[in-house]
Amino acid sequence: LRLISQCQAEIRKQLSGPTGKCFCLYPEESQLPSENPPQILESNITPTVLFLKRMEIAGLGQCDFLDRPDPEGLMQALEELDYLAALDDDGNLSEIGIIMSEIPLDPQMAKALLASCEFDCVSEMLTIAAMLSAPSCFLKPPGGMTHEAVQCYRKFQHPEGDHFTLINIYNAFKQNFSAEKWCHDYFLDHTALKTAEAIRSELSDTLNRIELPISEPSFGTKTNTLNIKRALLAGFFMQIARDVDGSGNYFILAHKHMAQVHPLSSYGAQSQKLGLPEWVVFHEYTLSENNCMRTVSEISPQVFIQMAPLYFFYNLPPSESKDLLQDMLDVNGSRKCKDDKQKADTNSGSLSDTTDL
Repeated sequence: LRLISQCQAEIRKQLSGPTGKCFCLYPEESQLPSENPPQILESNITPTVLFLKRMEIAGLGQCDFLDRPDPEGLMQALEELDYLAALDDDGNLSEIGIIMSEIPLDPQMAKALLASCEFDCVSEMLTIAAMLSAPSCFLKPPGGMTHEAVQCYRKFQHPEGDHFTLINIYNAFKQNFSAEKWCHDYFLDHTALKTAEAIRSELSDTLNRIELPISEPSFGTKTNTLNIKRALLAGFFMQIARDVDGSGNYFILAHKHMAQVHPLSSYGAQSQKLGLPEWVVFHEYTLSENNCMRTVSEISPQVFIQMAPLYFFYNLPPSESKDLLQDMLDVNGSRKCKDDKQKADTNSGSLSDTTDL
């Protein structure tokens, strides 16, 4: 929550008409700002920059914005697109970037959906993308019914994390003929789930239009679970965190903030029973809302190393967590060098034998 501006208060006063009343409640000592800052100055502009690049407006410095974004924000957006392999060496859209711009999703989710084509988990990733693009399906229960709502949500919780829980909820929703009553019974928002259904259909049509393969559902298998995590990390490698003390205090590697898992998360409900995962990928971090990460799933640091670009990893600020990843990377690199050397020696021996013949 934040104070409205004097301009907004005046507009609301005028909308109430000559016979109506408008009450603006705020602390007596507070000073209302004259105007709220434009949203483009406070929001993530990476999707906007991707759109402008697709429109071949390459000189963003000369672009005639109504309200010019902060130069640092523009540079960060370009850096994120570069990490996602959406830009070529000249700063224009790469082939991957062009395809990402065709998909009506934020760049990170678009990249994850593209990666799912490679990892044969498109059906599951379509569901995750749709559920995260629609409004939250979790209703705020009436007073005194919070416990009942949590008990209902637990029936859908997946041990691998919240992204998988969303798939469980969507699949259960699709299997119920009396969906509206079913949603009411489980404290779920029927309108939000119908919106997710429509978004999923639109995304599926988009993939068909640009001739990307859609694999058959195989949710629940170990291979599918690993592939979903690979696809997620292909887009969201910038959003990983590590539990540094085993008590749910997560260190976010990209900006060194500490955060906790949201209480409605699978891990929030199961932490006492199953324990918290050490490494997680998250969809959203909200500093103003109790410093919480929303939509969190467990990951393996080894898989993160496989999926994250090396230059992103090396640009992470120094931390103990980065050092742990560096040790794993060094071990994997040494093992690869050893395997390459053995392979080279074998090939050399074969060549020598052939020469002797």
